[in-house]
Amino acid sequence: MDVPNLPQLFREKAEAVQVVVRDAADLAEACRYAMEIARRQGGTAIAAPGWDPEVLSLLQDQCGQARIEVLTANLRGQADRLHTGFTRADWGIADTGTIVLDSSSEDLRLATMLSEIHIAVLPQSRLWATSFDLEEELNRLAQSPPRYLSFITGASRTADIERVLTLGVHGPLELHLLLLKDCRP
Repeated sequence: MDVPNLPQLFREKAEAVQVVVRDAADLAEACRYAMEIARRQGGTAIAAPGWDPEVLSLLQDQCGQARIEVLTANLRGQADRLHTGFTRADWGIADTGTIVLDSSSEDLRLATMLSEIHIAVLPQSRLWATSFDLEEELNRLAQSPPRYLSFITGASRTADIERVLTLGVHGPLELHLLLLKDCRP
């Protein structure tokens, strides 16, 4: 599969499972988007574990103006406040529209599972055509166990109970994915 087709294929597959996919020119734009979604939907806190201080500063500047608190650690004790999760995806799998996160951090797992809205940022250079293409990266991670990897395809949904579709039972009601512009080395 040609590399230039990966972002388009990924977008098509993700949107087919009701993921909101947007392009982001940079991390500042991604932070603005996260704040705007949280504000528009009545959120008072964004869970943003694992980001470097520079990105957290950008997010806190955006959120401070909107009176939204940025939570970065000890999320277990703040589970009732987790409206929006803002994370960085480690990889994307184009043929299924799946994002993959190294969720070894409990705070990252909580941000992606307990938030009503999950906003993930994925650099385009981290897209792979298939899960098989990701094998080398996953084997590298397996060299330093224990690991907890999350493969996320769309928002939480189930029809287990009397075949009635229910949203948000096992995770967020909405998944937003920001494709960060960059180029594959």
